[in-house]
Amino acid sequence: MKHINEYVNAFRMRIREKTKLITGELLSHAPFTAFGAITGIVIMLLTIHLSLSQNVSEMIFYTLHPIHVVLSALVTTGMYRLHRGKGVSVFLIGYVGSVGIATISDILFPYFGGILLGAEMEFHLGFIEKWWLVNPLAVLGISIAYWKPTTEFPHAGHVLLSTWASLFYLTAFGFGVANYFFLLPFVFLILFLSVWFPCCLSDIIFPLLFVKTGNNTGNTNR
Repeated sequence: MKHINEYVNAFRMRIREKTKLITGELLSHAPFTAFGAITGIVIMLLTIHLSLSQNVSEMIFYTLHPIHVVLSALVTTGMYRLHRGKGVSVFLIGYVGSVGIATISDILFPYFGGILLGAEMEFHLGFIEKWWLVNPLAVLGISIAYWKPTTEFPHAGHVLLSTWASLFYLTAFGFGVANYFFLLPFVFLILFLSVWFPCCLSDIIFPLLFVKTGNNTGNTNR
């Protein structure tokens, strides 16, 4: 019975530590995520002013999304490696944390956000439709981070690229909305939510769920 109580107490302590970590990271990254969403609004104003076609938006999306996956793979894998992650688990965590969560951020959030705005959204999965581009780039990011792990600069780049990729998914695959201009406050909210939790989840929270508390051997500043 004593051993069971010790196990339960240790489990509760770990849950509290992880909850504190998640809350702290989300709060600390909210201002920069808001800044990223503002840049997205500026870009959307430009697309409206230039009457950018949906074909061009799609091309831009399929440029930004794969780059986002690379940066996500670098940071997710780097974070896990700096906390003594090793073996096949590095690849699995790096892949799910980059491709999986980037899909949530760049595709699922803007897809459902567009539906809420009244758009007729098309659903596309980059890692399937452009498997020859997205997946190899994810492996490249994981491989680089495996041998030279770092969590510097890429996180900031990840946030901005994710914001812009989410924006261009919205404009490339959203039909039936006459003018996004009058919906900009809602677009801001969609962009913010698309990036805020998924990017922190991918870069910081997700890899740390698989390491033991106190296994920090490197600098995790973003």
